Amino acid sequence: MADTNQPAASITRIPLSILDLAPVVLGATPADSLKNTLDLARHAEQWGYHRYWLAEHHNMPGIASSATSIVIGHVAGGTKKIRVGSGGIMLPNHAPLIIAEQFGTLESLYPGRIDMGLGRAPGSDQLTARALRRGPESDGQHFPQQLEELRGYLNPGPGASPGRVRAVPGEGLNIPIWLLGSSGFSAQLAGQLGLPFAFASHFAPDYLIAALELYRSSFRPSEALKEPYVMIGVNVFAADTEEEARRLATSHEQQFLKLIRGQTGLLNPPVDNMDELWSPHEKAIVRKQLSITAAGTKETVRERLDYLLSETQADELIVTSQIYDHGARLRSYELLAEAAGER
Repeated sequence: MADTNQPAASITRIPLSILDLAPVVLGATPADSLKNTLDLARHAEQWGYHRYWLAEHHNMPGIASSATSIVIGHVAGGTKKIRVGSGGIMLPNHAPLIIAEQFGTLESLYPGRIDMGLGRAPGSDQLTARALRRGPESDGQHFPQQLEELRGYLNPGPGASPGRVRAVPGEGLNIPIWLLGSSGFSAQLAGQLGLPFAFASHFAPDYLIAALELYRSSFRPSEALKEPYVMIGVNVFAADTEEEARRLATSHEQQFLKLIRGQTGLLNPPVDNMDELWSPHEKAIVRKQLSITAAGTKETVRERLDYLLSETQADELIVTSQIYDHGARLRSYELLAEAAGER
């Protein structure tokens, strides 16, 4: 008999995953960040998290995962069973053949554990984008064609020409492909191709519901997926007290405050009063962008995440926690695992 006290949507019923932005904190180095990334991944595996993703960003001193495929290998090689992947690789920055080979190599080294999450944004500012990109088809508008080329390297099909370019390793490997997005473009494309979809609601909440509706309404079953599968991003700051959790979240708020001011930098320590740093207008902008956030004790976090699940009917949550102190970051993820039932 079903438990009538169990909410219809609950973090106890779905997979929980981690998006690690590999933060470089004030007073530390990228080498420290990458050590912390592996340490967090090992703890996440013990606590029952489903997957561990890393994201491609460039020219950002506070993020150490620019060489994303290499960091994925670093994490996969230091863990045993947790899925590891990209959240995401910005495909227009790369030749599709290179990504097929890189992820084919990762899948060959760590079979059954690699995810390929793909986005179409540059993952950087425009100046850096020009430094990364080498042709007119790198503006994101050709993403569907690039994706088709990439998928062709992995699964060429029976009619493929024997003289074609081949991805070795890569060809014939079953590497799950996800599309990532913060608008309707990738949502619709993922639905039409029958691929899983991850929405970046942790920094772009406004279009969340509309994008999920578009994805589900346009979904066509495929060999990869028979029914729609949605994962949404959430900022989580869990601590033993409400006050400490809210204080931890101020490091992330400072980071976004820099972004809206056109600045970059390392992840700052938390502060007691953000009103000393931002104007009322800046506060409103930051709070709106970060509205998909759960901060508090594990009970508060569970209540907030259960509400988000009831609103979105997401199949999975991917959590990011930009916390200055590594010990506090570990504790936040530990509390979230406890809130989900210590799976």
